[in-house]
Parts: sequence; C-alpha cells; structure tokens
Amino acid sequence: MEEKILKTIKEYRLIESGDKIIVAVSGGPDSMCLLHILEKIRKEQNLIFSICVAHVNHGIREEAEEETEYVKSYCEAHEIECYIKKVKVKEIARKEKIGLEEAGRKTRYEFFEEVLKKTDANKIATAHQLNDKVETILMNMIRGCGPLGLKGIEPKREDKYIRPLLEVTRAEIEEYCKKYSLEPKMDASNQNNEFTRNKIRNILIPYLEKEFNPSILKAVDQLSKITVEEQNYLNKIVYTIYQQVMLEEKDEKIILDLKKFNQQDIVIKKRLILYTINKLFGTTQNIEKIHIEDIIKLCERNIGNKYLTPNKKTKIFVRKGKICVMRINQYP
Repeated sequence: MEEKILKTIKEYRLIESGDKIIVAVSGGPDSMCLLHILEKIRKEQNLIFSICVAHVNHGIREEAEEETEYVKSYCEAHEIECYIKKVKVKEIARKEKIGLEEAGRKTRYEFFEEVLKKTDANKIATAHQLNDKVETILMNMIRGCGPLGLKGIEPKREDKYIRPLLEVTRAEIEEYCKKYSLEPKMDASNQNNEFTRNKIRNILIPYLEKEFNPSILKAVDQLSKITVEEQNYLNKIVYTIYQQVMLEEKDEKIILDLKKFNQQDIVIKKRLILYTINKLFGTTQNIEKIHIEDIIKLCERNIGNKYLTPNKKTKIFVRKGKICVMRINQYP
C-alpha cells in the first residue's frame, strides 16, 4: 500500500521538496493513515517537506470531544503542530439554510484556508480514498450526471488540495491502521443508511461486488481515468474556441460573440458556457443541465429583452450581437 501511495504522489506531483502541508485530520481511519504515512515518507524518502494538522470539531456527535482529544494527543506525542477549531454546524446550517453535510464541508474548508494563511503553508492534504471516489461517481450517476460527473474526485485540485490516498481502498487503510496500532476513532454515523452516500457505501457497492464484479472499485476507477483523459483533450479544444469567441474578459464580466457562438456544435456550446462561468467564478456549482439548455435557447433565438439567472451570482443576457455573462451586482 505504501508503494501505491508513493506512486500516486510521484505520478501527480502531489508533494515536492520545500512544501508545507496542512493535513486535514478528523481522527478516523483514513485521516490517521494519511497523517502517519506522510510522517513516514518525510522521514524515509528523499522528500523534504513539513506538515501540520488542522482538525474541526463539528459539535454534532457525542464522540466529537473524544476525537478532538485523540487528535490533539497524537500530535503532541509526535511533536506535530496542531490547529483545532470547534464549531456548531447545526446552527450554521440553520442560519445559512443549507444541509448539515454542506455546512460541515464549508466550515472545514474555510478553516483549512485560515490555517493555510496563518502558517504560510502551500498545500492541504485530505484523506479521500478510492472508495470515496467510487461512491461519488455512483452518486453522480444516480442523480443523472454528464461526463464531468464521471471524473469523481481527482488527486489534485487547484494545485493546492492533494489526495495521496486516492488509489488505495478503505480495506487497505483499515489494515494499515491495524499494522501500525493507530487505533483511530470510528464514526458511527457512517452506518446510518438514511443518507444516500451511506446507502451506496454499505448496500450498493457490496451488492455490486458480490453479484456482478468483485473488482467494481477498480472498474469504476478505470472509467473515471478514461473520462479524465478525454475531458482534458476536449478542454484544450474548448479553450481554443473560447479565444476565438471571447470579445471581452474582465473580473466582473465576460462577453462572447453571439454569431460565432451560435455557429458551434451543441457539445461545444455547452462546454463554452461552463468554461465561461467557471472562468468568472472559479466554479460551476449549482449550474444544472436545464440552465445550460435555457442559455443556449436564449442565444439561438437572440432574445434581447430577457436575462437568465442560473444561480444567485450570475446573470446572462443577449444584446447587440453579444452574449454577456456578468456578476449579478454588475448588471446594468
């Protein structure tokens, strides 16, 4: 398993000499394995990098305090710098009118960014592994995703977030924890099958392994890697066409040539819209298939007295042969 992780690190250039890495640690098997193996690599391999730990106590489960103490004690025993934040995720979810899972994720990543600035670190390592990746892909498929949803979780995001465990399975990680007597804390909520991800983890994947393919994790991962290769190629084509279609590009707006846009194939049109929105906001979150289709209709019909708001940040309208994609507070 250790060789597999080293191969992932080298193949995707996740860690380089001189890096300062924040390790996101919950106290569970995945994150404790990640912390332990990064310590091991740092001491045994020809890689000079430093690590510190970021831990968030969500204040939801009774075991949360015990997990926080476990992470704190481990870091003290191994002389690892540790940053801990306690939050009330239920209150955050209620105030912001979002789900518990989304509120927890938002809070964690905000804290990771805080620690990044405070410590002058340049990377954040999270403990996503192969099972997580496959669960994400299956969940996306069930919801009716396009090709982008088949990518799942990637080893590196924004050259900042790294996932060294992405090629290893949950079973391998649990075996590693036993081998090195790590005694991680187990999250009982992972067994609650009221949640879609837990149903996929505890019911669907074991069923697929038993009845169809014992190597289902490997098979779905292979699908993901093929998709990534093809998406990377298509992205190059879209970038070239974007340069031809784009008339103006500023922080607050991007303007495209309507005629040139309408001349493109439907596949390219969809990707141009996503590329433009991502260029403006750094994400296409909450942009659904129906939004893309509505934007294309607006452009094809050249409707000049109507605008679309596919999310709370974006307004898109057609005017005088131009497609305007703007931040909402910039709309004239």
